[in-house]
Amino acid sequence: MNPYFDNDATPWTDLGDGIRRKIVGHTPELMSVLVQFDRGAVGTPHAHDGHDQIAFVISGAFECEVGGVGKVLRPGDAFVAPRLTSHGVVALEADSTLLDQFSPRRDDYL
Repeated sequence: MNPYFDNDATPWTDLGDGIRRKIVGHTPELMSVLVQFDRGAVGTPHAHDGHDQIAFVISGAFECEVGGVGKVLRPGDAFVAPRLTSHGVVALEADSTLLDQFSPRRDDYL
């Protein structure tokens, strides 16, 4: 595996509904993923059985809900969603981007 991520050389994977992602890197125990949203795109509330997640806002703004508690996050802010904790987002600006960190790696993304 290449230890470097080249953002310009890595295409976005279109997930539909105004959401796209790029895998930044991974090991068996950790994965980093850029996720970009069109304004109004929804990351539907869900929970992970086998993964902890930290989502760090790179750009734009998000209305977030984690464990039933809502908050607007802007660049530099983040949320933590331990396993089995419901979480979801709505992008408030065009090209709003999160850096998602998962532990362990999301093999379903590969």
